[in-house]
Amino acid sequence: MIKSELVARIAQANPHLFQRDVERIVNTVFDEISSALSRGDRVELRGFGAFSVKHRPARVGRNPRTGDPVQVDAKVVPFFKTGKEMRERLNKPSEQS
Repeated sequence: MIKSELVARIAQANPHLFQRDVERIVNTVFDEISSALSRGDRVELRGFGAFSVKHRPARVGRNPRTGDPVQVDAKVVPFFKTGKEMRERLNKPSEQS
């Protein structure tokens, strides 16, 4: 699912809201999550999961084409851990089996 599909589904489920308002809400939520992560904060959505950042130290990698060593700089990457309810929902046995 892409962002425009998410906006369309939310707008369809809430006919009292204009699609442009739903789009503004979705963008605001994503912007707030991004801002919190860029500050180094953790964002927890109960029942869904938690977004955080992980610090990857500098290291020596390898160029896959030549095999030469390459210095890889330290970086910060986003990390998502699913919540318990989400894991249970994804792993529940299928009713059709």
